[in-house]
Amino acid sequence: MSAEDPNPAATPTPCEDTQGDGRWISLHNRFVSDSKDKEPDVLFVGDSLVQLMHQFGVWRQLFSPLHALNFGVGGDATQHVLWRLSNGELDNISPKVVVLWVGTNNHGHTAEQICGGIMAIVQVIKNKLPHTQILVLGILPRGKMPNPLRERNATVNKLVQEAISTLPHAFFLNVDPGFVHSDGSISHQDMYDYLHLTPHGYQAVCEPLHAHLKSMLDNPPTPRPLTG
Repeated sequence: MSAEDPNPAATPTPCEDTQGDGRWISLHNRFVSDSKDKEPDVLFVGDSLVQLMHQFGVWRQLFSPLHALNFGVGGDATQHVLWRLSNGELDNISPKVVVLWVGTNNHGHTAEQICGGIMAIVQVIKNKLPHTQILVLGILPRGKMPNPLRERNATVNKLVQEAISTLPHAFFLNVDPGFVHSDGSISHQDMYDYLHLTPHGYQAVCEPLHAHLKSMLDNPPTPRPLTG
């Protein structure tokens, strides 16, 4: 890929309706509609790891009390989230914090491309919600045993952490509590299919995340004076 080629992971792209039931665009339209009559303090955006969080007790226990809204869509890669946020999902809300968790579904993309996609999403959030804090969650390891996707995800996290560190009001949080055991394996008790989290896995991820979010909500950034 030459420097002139657009990064596919950072090019807003609607998800192709390969199954023919229009669910993806229907979900997007529902989120746009939801945003018109809700006033969330926290917005979660991302793929199935965000979407499924809503189905577990951990959401009601930890995040509903924070007035959280869930805009997760299973299977989404960075370019799909980028399209959704560029097409109305942020236009009627002003949450105090946006939590972004995406990147593991970017199949065929390099770590650098995925990082570019994540940072493009961060930029859209910053442009549309200039007073909102952004929390980017690290991509979790995946697969029962060591594999190239684990290595790629770890590299993405490193690149994103470096890129985020230069931005005001944007933060990176590694939410992996140590899912990889000393023999290199991941337990099905944490990830039932070695990608998606069990209730136990969600608890391990979400309790520290909740504490971090509480701290962000309790200590909002002071607006920086405008310099001429």
